Amino acid sequence: MAAISREEVAHLARLSRLAVTEEELDTFAGQLDVILQAVAQVGEVAAADIPPTSHSVPLTNVFRDDVVTPCLTPQEALSGAPDAQEQRFRVPRILDEDVAS
Repeated sequence: MAAISREEVAHLARLSRLAVTEEELDTFAGQLDVILQAVAQVGEVAAADIPPTSHSVPLTNVFRDDVVTPCLTPQEALSGAPDAQEQRFRVPRILDEDVAS
């Protein structure tokens, strides 16, 4: 496998919108090359007779069944709130109207 070039690292940095210095380009190129070589080694070891898995051990469902249980009324839930409006917690605005995305 060919080593990753400085130009490829610079391209990845631009795509990621990262400001990278010339010195960092050299450092990252070496680091990414080591990572790519390790991934290539894993790919070489993978055998056709071994099924792909997402986990090394079998998983079991650990979730409980959904059961409706009694809960707080809106009035009880809001009883300790410093401010409430229309059965909701009222909190101070932290963003301007025109900043919403």
